[in-house]
Amino acid sequence: MPERPTSSPVLALLTISSVWEARLSAALKDLGLSTRKYGLLAHIHASPGISFSELARLSHITVQTAHTAVRALQDEGLVQDATAHAGAASDLRATARGEAALTEAEARLARLDTQFAKEAPRLADLLNEVHEEAVPHAADGGTESFS
Repeated sequence: MPERPTSSPVLALLTISSVWEARLSAALKDLGLSTRKYGLLAHIHASPGISFSELARLSHITVQTAHTAVRALQDEGLVQDATAHAGAASDLRATARGEAALTEAEARLARLDTQFAKEAPRLADLLNEVHEEAVPHAADGGTESFS
């Protein structure tokens, strides 16, 4: 019988991801944001007027899921649909309240990034390097996926 591996980079990545996603979720909770809502709000902020189909594509979710999540953001006053009538293409935009929540969420994320870099500096550097290679347009100001 072959010997089982004692470690797995995939499992290590998933474990680390789970720990830090929980920390980010806790940091965003009182803002009414989950990590998915944060990502959607960031996309809407970065591309005012974005459609549901484009938002879904950028977020790697279905259009139906995007509609449901955006409805929740609208109910919380974070996003508005500038068209908001049947048959018209959507024109999604962050509200002033949404912009304020996003600004605060970004500040909290920056504090978590600093904490992560202090706890695991080599891993933080490596992840930044891998991310730049995997998502080259992000370094050029493009929109990256947060969800």
